[in-house]
Parts: sequence; C-alpha cells; structure tokens
Amino acid sequence: MASSLLFVGASTFAADGEIKSDLKELHQDNREIRGDRRELHGDFKELKGDRKELRGDIKSGAGDTEIAQDRKEIRRGRREIKGDKRALRKDHRERRGDKRELRRDINDSQASN
Repeated sequence: MASSLLFVGASTFAADGEIKSDLKELHQDNREIRGDRRELHGDFKELKGDRKELRGDIKSGAGDTEIAQDRKEIRRGRREIKGDKRALRKDHRERRGDKRELRRDINDSQASN
C-alpha cells in the first residue's frame, strides 16, 4: 500500500511541476503582451504627433519636400502599427491555446488524484 501511495505522489509531483512551469510561462507571456500593448500605445501616440506635425507644416506653408517627408513618416508609422497589431493578435491566440492546454492539464491532474 505504501508503494502505491509513493507512485501516485511521484506522478502528482511530476504533473504539478509541469503545471507550475506552464504557469510561469503563461505569466511571462502575459508580461510580454502587456509590454507589446505599451509599445503599440506609444506607436499610436507617435503617429498622432506626426499627424499634428503635418497639419502644422501645411498651415505654415512648408515646402513640398517637408510635407512629403512627414507623409512618409506617417505611412511608416501606420505600417509599424499594423505589424504590431498583427503580432499582438498572434500572441493572444497562442496564449489562449496555452491557457486551454493548462486547464486540461490541471483537470487531468485533479481527476487522477
């Protein structure tokens, strides 16, 4: 009887270890996603500043080259934001899958106990 308890305890410990490492990984992913959101927010603020600069240049009668340069910066900012949004959506999808897998592991672990 003692050996069977030892076996269950060892397998539970191994499952708990896997679950703990998965939880740590999930927390790390959450931190990275928060950082990506902050970066995206900063990109939006930068784009807003670029648009404001363009409006100011147009009002002040700046040269065509300066206006073209401002528009180029705005296009670059939009592309960057688009890529960041795409990466953020991908990270969210992966995290949802990881959460589902972790829930299954936890439920399997509880069912085996």
